[in-house]
Amino acid sequence: MRFAAIGLDHRHIYHMVGGLLAAGATCVGFDPATSDERVLDGFRERFPTLPEVSAGRLIDDPAIDLILCAAIPAERAAIAIRAMRAGKDVMVDKPGVTDFDQLAAVEQAAAETGRIFSVCFSERFIVPATIIAGKLIADGAIGRVVQTLGLGPHRFNRAIRPGWFFDKRHYGGILTDIASHQIDQFLHFTGSNDAAIVASGVGHFGGPDVPDFEDFGEILLRSDRAGGYIRVDWFTADGLPTWGDGRLTILGTEGTIELRKYVDIAGRPGTDHVFLVDKSGTRHIDASHEPLTYFRDLIVDIGARSETAVSQRHTFTVCRLALEAQAKAAWLPVRPEARS
Repeated sequence: MRFAAIGLDHRHIYHMVGGLLAAGATCVGFDPATSDERVLDGFRERFPTLPEVSAGRLIDDPAIDLILCAAIPAERAAIAIRAMRAGKDVMVDKPGVTDFDQLAAVEQAAAETGRIFSVCFSERFIVPATIIAGKLIADGAIGRVVQTLGLGPHRFNRAIRPGWFFDKRHYGGILTDIASHQIDQFLHFTGSNDAAIVASGVGHFGGPDVPDFEDFGEILLRSDRAGGYIRVDWFTADGLPTWGDGRLTILGTEGTIELRKYVDIAGRPGTDHVFLVDKSGTRHIDASHEPLTYFRDLIVDIGARSETAVSQRHTFTVCRLALEAQAKAAWLPVRPEARS
């Protein structure tokens, strides 16, 4: 399977390319156009042998099967549509879309071309702990899943953020962007095909210099099978040795699973800590060596036209729910006029 990268505006392009290379695919080139030269420099450092080729030539190349894209979020849909109409499957960084018009256009292009539009929900797809959690749930370790609690804190890293990072027209809002990860995990781990956004909110609690930047968000959602709460933010303190203490707690009728994905604060070293509580007691599982499956499964799907990695319906549902949560979000703290 041959692929190329277009849209080097976010560092997530590193694990997107690296994951496919590790799974056995071949990268034939990348378009060096970027809004952030630091991302481009990091890409060249990590993949020094990859050739630089213009986006037009890559999209027009009939020998390329897949286009990867981590462009400015609001620009991803247009690149994906162009690639699909050129006969290529697409993997984009989250969020795949930033408004409802983009979602409708991407869905139409996928339906008309039969191409795959996959969003790399990295907080599930490149986290071994989530694979272990899925196996435990499938084995009935905690009974029926009835609720998920997903936390997605991030470090602000103000100094390295490009201008578009602070403009909602470009990133779509904190729930459209970050919370898409937790919506994906809610649907996946509860076995839900869809959900309703019961309530949502966004706010700015940080410095006064960017008063409209959304640095906090929350969602309450329910499906016909389970409920979920999501909190995302940009308040990871500098003292944490990683970018965020991402956690997921899965409540079942016979136990709980907690994932501490990136750090066990003041505890065990390393990443991918899974804590299981069931009728037999408590257990810690080191999931860090569990093989990832998303990239290799996507390669299979591209060849077989299957949905092994993730279904197209699931991807579009996550995108829609994130947009719905963003659209109905109250501003926090609630303004006095909104309470009257």
